[in-house]
Amino acid sequence: MLKAKPNLESRIRILKRDWAIIYDMLSGKDNSGFGWDEYRQMVVAEDVAWNSYISSHKAFG
Repeated sequence: MLKAKPNLESRIRILKRDWAIIYDMLSGKDNSGFGWDEYRQMVVAEDVAWNSYISSHKAFG
């Protein structure tokens, strides 16, 4: 058995969780104002959009 298997499984779970959060920001309902910056490879938004998202998703704030 691969010794690193538990570590790899944990890493995969974390990546899936993070991907779900980003996907929700970019394409979830009521999340206008978010976008993707191709050059910097990151989610971008105005402060108003971030504050609104954080207030409606308490687990992320």
